Amino acid sequence: MSEPWLDIIGIGEDGVDGLSREASARLEAAEVIIGGDRHHSLAPNVTGERISWPSPFDAMIDVIRSYKSKRLVILVTGDPLWYSVGARIIRAIPAQEVRFHPQLSAFQWAAARMGWSLADCDTLTIHGRADSQILPHLAPNMRLLVLTQNSESPGAVAMLLTERGFGRSKMTVLAALGGEREDRFDGLAEDWAHDVPDFHTLAVECVAEVNARWYPRTGGLPDDAFVSDGQMTKQDVRAVTLAKLAPYPDAVLWDVGAGCGSVSVEWMRAARGALAVAVEHKPKRLEMIGENCSLLGAEKMRIVDGKAPAALKGLPQPDAVFIGGGLTEEGVFETCWQALREGGRLVANTVTLESEARLIALHEQHGGELVRLAVQKAERVGPYRGWRAAMPVTQWLVVKEGGK
Repeated sequence: MSEPWLDIIGIGEDGVDGLSREASARLEAAEVIIGGDRHHSLAPNVTGERISWPSPFDAMIDVIRSYKSKRLVILVTGDPLWYSVGARIIRAIPAQEVRFHPQLSAFQWAAARMGWSLADCDTLTIHGRADSQILPHLAPNMRLLVLTQNSESPGAVAMLLTERGFGRSKMTVLAALGGEREDRFDGLAEDWAHDVPDFHTLAVECVAEVNARWYPRTGGLPDDAFVSDGQMTKQDVRAVTLAKLAPYPDAVLWDVGAGCGSVSVEWMRAARGALAVAVEHKPKRLEMIGENCSLLGAEKMRIVDGKAPAALKGLPQPDAVFIGGGLTEEGVFETCWQALREGGRLVANTVTLESEARLIALHEQHGGELVRLAVQKAERVGPYRGWRAAMPVTQWLVVKEGGK
């Protein structure tokens, strides 16, 4: 087992005075110290060579590895493994080669100042990400703790809240937590007007107005939540489809023939870190996918302009596959099935007789579950009401087992 050669130390506003004895000793003995300007300023009296974060930031791992023969310390804010660089580093460097020295996280400080149980809050970040990442978390009575980008972030979040009918939500900016310069700014989203420091944590207590627009993270959003041309997996069928796909954290979905991206968007909203790869070749629908990502907080989705199976080459291995279009195209199912990891789930929906015949043949070959979904909705028939049936959907679910 490799010995740790890299120490990642969380540091707070109280600087080296707040470090544990071991972390302090590692920092004092360091030959090289990597960190941001703020981190270096919090540890002014140590003698190691100072290195700033590389630019571009993607060069970080190569820089870290280049100092493997040195006593190397990386300084970060708070907890290195909670929305910090620690998680990124151990994807490239084995965890047993790294020693972590956590400090209180910004979330812990903020929860303490707000008097909130951290276990009952949603914690998220919009640092280096779109502000719309907050949208999947909006719901009545939700408490959010948010790592932000800069001083402009609270105003942008306040605008999103107000637009969605959460203008009466209480917002608190907590700056320089745990330090001598600690400060607090309180207000409502609908009239937020504070000038705040760049470095802060945002607390939001969601208050929904009667007309608030918010959507649960379970499958089956209303059809009018999406921009579409009408050709989409409709709400009732989509809810069943998401249940069959069974999203989970960090799982990758291939959405083949994605249309407006409704299944992909819901997949990403359903589980933390879940990623959807939406494959679509029609330009107008590609635009719709992008719009829906922004509207519903799924901006990390990967959108692929192309037609399966050619467009599937080089994509990350899927944990689940949804085929909503193109099932009768030669090689589409075979390419998806070969790429799908063992234990992964494939769901295919179809409404045409030709595609249904293909599903029946695949079901005969691979097994799984074949169902027909028929939905009827009450609509006006003159002065009365009657049932209007949508086209029935044939749905196939199959789990890839070893050797099949």
